[in-house]
Amino acid sequence: MENNYLLADRYRIKNLLGEGGMANVYLAHDEILDRDVAVKVLRLDLRNDQETQRRFQREAKATSELNHPNIVSVLDVGEEDGMQYIVMEYVKGEDLKKYIVEHFPIPYQRVVDMMEQVLSAVAHAHAHGIIHRDLKPQNIMVDEKGNVKITDFGIAVVLSDNSITQTNSLLGSVHYLSPEQARGHMATKQSDIYSLGIILYEMLTGSVPFEGESAVSIAIKHFQNEMPSVRDYDPRVPQALENVILKATAKDPSQRYAAVTDMAADLKTSLSPKRAGEPKWAPDNSKDLEETKVLPAIAAANGLTPETAEAATDNPNNTDEKDTDEKSPVRKTKKPRKKRPWWFWASIAAGTIVIILVAVFFLTQKKDVTVPSLAGMTQAQAESTLKDADLQVGTIEKAYSEKVEKNRVIRTIPAQKLVIKQGSSVSLVISRGKKGYKLGNYVGNSYTTVAETLKKAGVKVKRAYANSSTVPSGEIMRQSPAAGKTVIPGDDTVTLTVSRGKRQITLRDLSNYSKKNVQDYADENGLNVTFREANSSTVSAGLVMSQDPAAGTLVTADTAIVVTLSAGAKQVKIINFVKEVKIPYQAPASSSSSISSSSSSDQSGSDSESSSTSSASSGPVPNNIIIYIEDRSHSINTVYRQFTITKDTPVELPFTVESGQSARYRIVRDGSTIDEQTVNP
Repeated sequence: MENNYLLADRYRIKNLLGEGGMANVYLAHDEILDRDVAVKVLRLDLRNDQETQRRFQREAKATSELNHPNIVSVLDVGEEDGMQYIVMEYVKGEDLKKYIVEHFPIPYQRVVDMMEQVLSAVAHAHAHGIIHRDLKPQNIMVDEKGNVKITDFGIAVVLSDNSITQTNSLLGSVHYLSPEQARGHMATKQSDIYSLGIILYEMLTGSVPFEGESAVSIAIKHFQNEMPSVRDYDPRVPQALENVILKATAKDPSQRYAAVTDMAADLKTSLSPKRAGEPKWAPDNSKDLEETKVLPAIAAANGLTPETAEAATDNPNNTDEKDTDEKSPVRKTKKPRKKRPWWFWASIAAGTIVIILVAVFFLTQKKDVTVPSLAGMTQAQAESTLKDADLQVGTIEKAYSEKVEKNRVIRTIPAQKLVIKQGSSVSLVISRGKKGYKLGNYVGNSYTTVAETLKKAGVKVKRAYANSSTVPSGEIMRQSPAAGKTVIPGDDTVTLTVSRGKRQITLRDLSNYSKKNVQDYADENGLNVTFREANSSTVSAGLVMSQDPAAGTLVTADTAIVVTLSAGAKQVKIINFVKEVKIPYQAPASSSSSISSSSSSDQSGSDSESSSTSSASSGPVPNNIIIYIEDRSHSINTVYRQFTITKDTPVELPFTVESGQSARYRIVRDGSTIDEQTVNP
């Protein structure tokens, strides 16, 4: 698969972690749960190999049944476009093989601690009837905290010089292979215990106990050679600890630990001072081991004929007898072949009978059946279909699915189209429907952060706005559904009400509004209003005369505004009074008699009369008089009265003023102001 490929609409492939004999393992990111996972995908060239597919399905089924902190968890199993895959937890670290190389020598207590974790995991698997069959440091992961996790349950490994198979049955890596597996016998729980003893040996010495030029020579050493002493390599190793290895790797399975838990209990006290001076454990050799056999499959895997395989068994070091004889001072003489005894032929006859019985056994074996396609069926429909196909219903598992309707079959284990034996069990994976997403309490959080998290989980998000004087802009004020509720990604929508902050308002022109209208407007927009009053002769009482701030000003909620209401026209007292003014006559400058008369008029009244009498004969020239007044009814710029005089003339000027106010007048004679005064009542 290419990097960035999205598997099952969920797992984004990041890079290749490793390639195996059956499958490739990729690092991927679970985009729903936001975590890294390991995805094991069946190799493209093996997808049509039914046996390989069965092994792959067996691993998925076996591991999914195990739930232990020291076993790599299977998170999901599926098939996409004919591509079978297993999703497992991603262990960030290295395998035990590499750990031994980088950290050797490992402190004894650390070795015991790590092995106790491995033994605990294997004991859990054995309790579920699962035998690993391929325990080796390469299948044990060590995370960054030093914890160990076992992986690769039931999966085959690539054939190489260090791996052997028998009739397509996995036996495991030859360096950790039990003697009974090397002979072609079925693997048992004691076979796993043997492998665990080899692993413990390697952790203490940094190497495996048996090496050879080929897989066959190494396998032969497992059931022929004694286990090398750990204390020969490191005398400081307590004898009790070496005894754990010796008992776990006994050639006879019956002399090994009866169970992994027994081995764990023995290992736990192996460093105790109470066990100091413990004698070296030795197996009971009263019973001879079974005669060494090398199966044709083993020989063929290593390019040997049965004859050369037998020779390799007799001579595990592959030395040439002829060469040995030539080097010997005394040349050996070949012994003549003895005549076959009667029991030899009887054994051949018995072998023939066995072959016939085996043939009959295989001929009467159950027929192959193809797993039908059950995807989308109800459980009842699927069970009925399996029954019609002569298959049994296995376990019923529940899993979330983005595509398959609730209570419908997602997939089967083994997968559809795989060929299995008649009467075999087929497990059903039933959809729980789409996985729900539990909502948190998002009130008071940033909308941007919350929306990003929800969208990443596939939840639809709707944003609404509201103003608030207490919640800052951009923060969530309300949510629907409420915290703690569960929504379905892709189907349900979460509405988040986001604060705009304080509301901004453009002030309306409140002129001629009543006090109630102004208060309603202020309450509606969150404004604080203060009322004042003033007299007005133009605005009716009770209506707005003015406002501050002015109309059109942009403000926010809680802004204070001042509104002035009209108190009506001011009630005033009107005063009428009269001012008497005497206007003096002045003769024009061209008349001497007038001048003389005018000059003497100020001295005495009798003189003025005589002057007037004297000028009467010639006739006086009249003065043009203009009077201006200013009071409640008149303006100083408007002529109040205009007339002429030929003598001093008294005039009464009427005024109308408001209480406390004054009036004014101006008298102009022949274009010149002769009198201007302010007068009071």
